[in-house]
Amino acid sequence: MDDVKPSTPLVSFLEILQHTAFNTFGNSNFDPKTYVDLPLKFPLSVTDHAFHNLSKSSTGSVSVHDLNRFIETYFHAAGHDLVYSDPEDFVPEPDGFLPKVKNPEVRAWAIKVHSLWKNLSRKVSSEVKTHPNYHTLLPVPGSVVIPGSRFREVYYWDSYWVIRGLLVSKMYKTAKSIVTNLISLIEEYGFVLNGARAYYTNRSQPPLLSAMIYEIYARTGDIELVKRSLPALLKEHEFWNSDIHKVNISDAQGCTRTLNRYYARWNKPRPESSTMDKASASKFTTVSEKQHFYRELASAAESGWDFSTRWMRHPPNFTTLSTTSVIPVDLNAFLLGMELNIAFFANVTGDNRTAEHFLQISDVRKEAINSVFWNANMKQWLDSWLSNTTHEKVQVWDTLHQNQNVFASNFVPLWMKPFYSDALLVSNVLKSLKTSGLLRAAGVATSLSDSGQQWDFPNGWAPLQHMLVEGLIKSGLEEARSLAEEIAIRWITTNYIVYKKTGVMHEKFDVEHCGEFGGGGEYVPQTGFGWSNGVVLAFLEEFGWPEDRKIEC
Repeated sequence: MDDVKPSTPLVSFLEILQHTAFNTFGNSNFDPKTYVDLPLKFPLSVTDHAFHNLSKSSTGSVSVHDLNRFIETYFHAAGHDLVYSDPEDFVPEPDGFLPKVKNPEVRAWAIKVHSLWKNLSRKVSSEVKTHPNYHTLLPVPGSVVIPGSRFREVYYWDSYWVIRGLLVSKMYKTAKSIVTNLISLIEEYGFVLNGARAYYTNRSQPPLLSAMIYEIYARTGDIELVKRSLPALLKEHEFWNSDIHKVNISDAQGCTRTLNRYYARWNKPRPESSTMDKASASKFTTVSEKQHFYRELASAAESGWDFSTRWMRHPPNFTTLSTTSVIPVDLNAFLLGMELNIAFFANVTGDNRTAEHFLQISDVRKEAINSVFWNANMKQWLDSWLSNTTHEKVQVWDTLHQNQNVFASNFVPLWMKPFYSDALLVSNVLKSLKTSGLLRAAGVATSLSDSGQQWDFPNGWAPLQHMLVEGLIKSGLEEARSLAEEIAIRWITTNYIVYKKTGVMHEKFDVEHCGEFGGGGEYVPQTGFGWSNGVVLAFLEEFGWPEDRKIEC
């Protein structure tokens, strides 16, 4: 398998347009993604011809008037090809909705958050099926729920928390439709893309499809969905265990362990951020250094943590991103979950051989996670750095290669049954979490490093709160549940206060300051917002909100 995916002619053309727009309009309020999302009105050859006839200055810019007129004439607006879709299973207040939320103020807000599913529901316009080469949007079959704002397509790992919220909202059809779309991507590309766009075909995102199907099955008992999904999940498992994602390392006892990493099939600027990536890479002098850096950037995007000091060899220096040299704790926990889910699905569909096989490989992975990531002093699982000589067949691992920095991801294995069901382990991890410095006024911080990147301090993200809280709850330990509830209350509170102030739900929050949304990173803070809505609803379902509990910072 060649490890660079070819780009489509349309994406390549739109990247050139993006650079021209950047030179023309300048940097203020410039979002490069807008340009690669523009649908064509005419064939690419006609549009390209008209573009080449625009009069350009020596720096490659066009007059603002000419470029605006060209874009208006030859393109529909970004998002034009994703049309509103009224979800058929939406009701303003579902029967038995959030019975434990007694406080009228919180209840009224929860109903508003629930109603946001209507705003975020879309389907791919029929034009995309008629003229697929006019669009970077990919034609998925069912309706989708988008994260919001600039994210005008279905995303992979966001969808897990969207689905968790939809299940609270009893919108089972919408939830199944999202899963059907993701399965269609596996059938077409061999894996779930980062998002349903032509420029995302070079990478995936944290593999949570089996977890989505598990949650839907747990609520609906839909065995047909499980049967339909199993072949796709086997294919996805193969993708994550292909050569580029697989790393063999020798642990401290000299045993060879196989674990997995993020690795994008890409060595060019990401089309949706091309102007920024080129600027970041400008300090490199050779083509091969630039290509290497572009691969590390795209691989960090595959991790969902774009961007974080977690992937930098010399933080906070952005150009030292080395994502493909990190064996990430959370990815391997997700793959353990996938293996256990596949075993469970194979079992319920009567495929005992597959069930047996996946139980065995999940055991092997659990041992590898314990052996390579667990740090007995810190009582956390730590990412592991590969040495620079990645051409060796087997990496020799030693404890010096663990990343000793504290990240919320160091606690993600707790979300998986083999770990949350071990009471002694949970009480150790619980102590470690309490003294980690991650627990803040408004939730769990992503890291302790304030780098200006969005997956770092002081930002908190809905999926991280949810995985940690749910792992703690599932342990069944009283003390773990009480910490989980404390985190959930802080998180719900800050979401509520920010909503009250701004009238919208946000993508990320500042956990240092209750009632403030997050910032940093390469685009302005986004609103909407799929996973934030889902996690608030899931937390309110789990913990409720008593009538006499105030909601204030």
